[in-house]
Amino acid sequence: MATVHLRIGDLVWGKLGRYPPWPGKVVSPPKDLKKPRGKKCHFVKFFGTEDHAWIKVEQLKPYHAHKEEMIKINKGKRFQQAVDAVEDFLKKAKGKEQNSDGKGESKGKKTPSKPLKILEEEDEDLSALKDPSEKDLTDSDPEPSTIERLGAGPGSGFKWESSPVKDDPHFHHFLLSQSDKPASSMEPISKRLKIIEEDTGSTSIQAADSTAINGSITPTDKRIGFLGLGLMGSGIVSNLLKMGHVVTVWNRTAEKCDLFIQEGARLGRTPAEVASMCDITFSCVSDPKAARDLVMGPSGVLQGIRPGKCYVEMSTVDPETITELSQVITSRGGRFLEAPVAGSQQLSNDGMLVILAAGDRTVYEDCSSCFQAMGKTSFFLGEAGNAARMMLILNMVQGSFMATIAEGLTLAQATGQSQQTFLDILCQGQMASTFVDQKCQNILQGNFKPDYYLKHIQKDLRLAISMGDMANHPTPMAAAANEVYKRAKALDQSDNDISAVYRAYIH
Repeated sequence: MATVHLRIGDLVWGKLGRYPPWPGKVVSPPKDLKKPRGKKCHFVKFFGTEDHAWIKVEQLKPYHAHKEEMIKINKGKRFQQAVDAVEDFLKKAKGKEQNSDGKGESKGKKTPSKPLKILEEEDEDLSALKDPSEKDLTDSDPEPSTIERLGAGPGSGFKWESSPVKDDPHFHHFLLSQSDKPASSMEPISKRLKIIEEDTGSTSIQAADSTAINGSITPTDKRIGFLGLGLMGSGIVSNLLKMGHVVTVWNRTAEKCDLFIQEGARLGRTPAEVASMCDITFSCVSDPKAARDLVMGPSGVLQGIRPGKCYVEMSTVDPETITELSQVITSRGGRFLEAPVAGSQQLSNDGMLVILAAGDRTVYEDCSSCFQAMGKTSFFLGEAGNAARMMLILNMVQGSFMATIAEGLTLAQATGQSQQTFLDILCQGQMASTFVDQKCQNILQGNFKPDYYLKHIQKDLRLAISMGDMANHPTPMAAAANEVYKRAKALDQSDNDISAVYRAYIH
């Protein structure tokens, strides 16, 4: 059976989870990042993105041998851009090869250029950053393995077909989570890693330490509109574009649209224009008032709605607002879906949100490729209003929990206990989670850069308490937490992360 060996510098097609193959290059992993246990895999840097990941050898194929076949089965815009990036890489490598010494000694040899580097800041040991062409795999590199050529037979165990989302609802593509201690190692690695893209002339919306590789799902042929480019909306639009969707954007502060226009988005002048131009329009804004104004205000969505047009409200608002928006949209012949998202800015950037949807089931189905691009799973909860209720309950629990954690940290300090020891013990017990570790570490470092605004979690607590009042159901814990967040807001913490609730206990 024909086999091929892979080594550092080889170009490949790599496949992750449910996503189709994507062009990449085998590179040396950062020395802080350990190879997953029990897996024969290579560390791959993907072209056209800021993505990199460990890929199992059975999910890798040589680039040149399978180029034509892969191009036939993948048609997305981002995919084509990635293939173009590979071709540019090869042209530059060939040019350097021909001009390397003027004596032709390098003729016949492949000396890949380096359009993508992994740099480690504040680290004098840069041995891992040598040109991949200068060495084969070392003891610390992924082991050289054999992979079967496509067509070698069904025994190869390699399938290019995308599996349905439901078969892989918990797909994780977080590179940093593959280290032995993901929570503790994530922060220093993410601070030290920089991905530098040389001579490409493009800028990526993805964060420099992004590790998601969503591949190139088959995007809907419907025109997508998106209103609101805040912490959550920016990551969502980035992933929609990355997956090849045709997206028209609008934001109250127009300058925020510029980066997305550079990435291929179209610009809408008003919400009404976006709704009229697009088949499905999403919105993600801060609160109920903003959501209503966007639809019913001057040049609002309602003016652009026509029979058959779809409107998807992704903002976290109260059920009453959802009912009102649903009624006015459908009164114009439009179709309505609510789809608030559970997650944070980082999860939005990584395409790992959880989507809660309710309303028109056919709209939910039409949004399938969009939801795959922006999230790891989605739930359909029935009639409009149910997703808002569930979202408020989830955020009520999260907000109350964060306030309790902050209270524990400050009580530890007040009683002479080590806050770090408290955190270490907490993270070894049943309450251990990435959320707890990240938020507590941020508190101890005094880092309150917003991943989810404190003012928004306080708004969600307030709405949840009101929902409890309407259902005649007590919410004493949420009410107590709400008072602490109100105190934090009075201390000018509104635009900080929810973990800044800690400061309400120390003033």
